[in-house]
Amino acid sequence: MQFNIRKKRRVIINITSLIDVLFLLLIFFMVTSTFLEHPGLRLELPSARSAEAARLEKLVLYIGPHGEIVFNDRAVALDSLEVVMKDAVPLAAEKTLVLNADKTVRHGTVVRVMDIAKRSGLEKLVVGTRIEDD
Repeated sequence: MQFNIRKKRRVIINITSLIDVLFLLLIFFMVTSTFLEHPGLRLELPSARSAEAARLEKLVLYIGPHGEIVFNDRAVALDSLEVVMKDAVPLAAEKTLVLNADKTVRHGTVVRVMDIAKRSGLEKLVVGTRIEDD
């Protein structure tokens, strides 16, 4: 008796068209997506509970409780702050300002200083805090 031996057909899945569709979708999403850039100052707020003390070689500005401004250990009036900052920015290693303001300082004064910092060419603004005691 002779059996008909069927050869097993090897199944081949052609995924070429699937790859084409995948690349077309990828290109479509890349072309249609938009990247938003948020204008203004980028704030880096450190955590108040677990902050590390680091050596800062940046520009530092202090605003006292009565509105007095000290920029890099030098008392400066708010009206002349922009001129002083523009002179100091090219000499700084990093274009970062560390802003330490007393908690009783008016919000408008802090916003005005942040605006002056942005116009002076600073790229980053770090708001200084102290470690919170439990």
